[in-house]
Amino acid sequence: MGDVMEKSLKTQDFIALEEEYGAKNYHPLDVVLIRGQGIWVWDVEGNKYLDCLSSYSAVNQGHCHPKIVQAMVEQAQRLTLVSRAFRNNQLGLFYKEICEMTRTHMVLPMNSGAEAVESVIKAVRKWGYTVKGVPRGMAEIIVCENNFHGRTLTIISFSTEKQYRDGYEPFTPGFKIIPFGDADALEAAITPNTVAFIVEPIQGEGGIIVPPAGYLRRVREICDKNNIVMITDEIQTGLGRTGKLFAEEYEGVEADVTLIGKALSGGFYPISAVLSNKEVLGVFHPGDHGSTYGGNPLACAIARAAMKVLFEEGMIENSAKMGAYFMDNLKNLKSPFIKEVRGKGLLIGVELHKEAGGARRFCEQLKDKGLLCKETHEHVIRFAPPLIIKKDEIDWALDKISSVLS
Repeated sequence: MGDVMEKSLKTQDFIALEEEYGAKNYHPLDVVLIRGQGIWVWDVEGNKYLDCLSSYSAVNQGHCHPKIVQAMVEQAQRLTLVSRAFRNNQLGLFYKEICEMTRTHMVLPMNSGAEAVESVIKAVRKWGYTVKGVPRGMAEIIVCENNFHGRTLTIISFSTEKQYRDGYEPFTPGFKIIPFGDADALEAAITPNTVAFIVEPIQGEGGIIVPPAGYLRRVREICDKNNIVMITDEIQTGLGRTGKLFAEEYEGVEADVTLIGKALSGGFYPISAVLSNKEVLGVFHPGDHGSTYGGNPLACAIARAAMKVLFEEGMIENSAKMGAYFMDNLKNLKSPFIKEVRGKGLLIGVELHKEAGGARRFCEQLKDKGLLCKETHEHVIRFAPPLIIKKDEIDWALDKISSVLS
């Protein structure tokens, strides 16, 4: 398809192409975006929208951040991929900087968030057998109801979302499911074969569910007492989204393993990482695990730039400040539809009463007013703009939200 023909296509033309040639595994809002800058995106007709989703927290730094663009272009012109058969000059620098910024000791780079989750499942099982002494084939990992850690076959094996599992049997064994936010349930589920507990500090896809205060502190104590690896999945909540570098910091705890992705590249390139210590990641030896693209020089250069601007430009602090302002004003909205407003930082969920008829229709109305957001779990609207958003831009968004929900 030539450039001239492409430029002549309109929204419905692009949608028709997707419908004709693409698998139907997503149900997006009918807006076709062509450009982004900061918190704003534009569609093919030139209409401007405030992005209040940030690609599920992958674009924390804002669309097309110029410093990340520069790092990407410069590295792409030098070297993009050598696989892990050879070393490259970006990987070691990425390791050092990410460890210093996140106060961790060892890093395993991967590509997607789901790959990071799969990697840590392998690591803690092997740790259980080689370090803790669990009998081979008996390792158990405890997870929470309503979780979302990805869509690979092993990960959906411990999902409680019916649609994610329907038709994909048989599933991977070795997982126990307990209620989210219930530390007593965690303690009761532990056996001598338990090797790990994996938890989202705030459940994102589950509806922006915030656990009770003190939950993660109690989890940390239980894991320490029982020699269990505590894993926090911060792929959505981490890297400033909640107003802290990691959401676990609100309770002053440090997990044994922290999973990050999405905003690790600022939305430019797939990269994720398992952050841990030498006891857990030290179980891997050459040939045990790998990825052709994991730790490639292009990804590392982009991630280094993305992390640098996150800190240097005060985005984490802005998330805390603007998130509190946004949430306070959402709570003060006089709306017959709103049941609850919850979240931390700029990860905010507005749950609607069931009688409101679902969140999707409100997201469509907001799109028509120039604000893009997305429903989750049918009755929750997620608001998660880039961390660079300013007060006057939140005021603009609040005006649109109020006009739709009031």
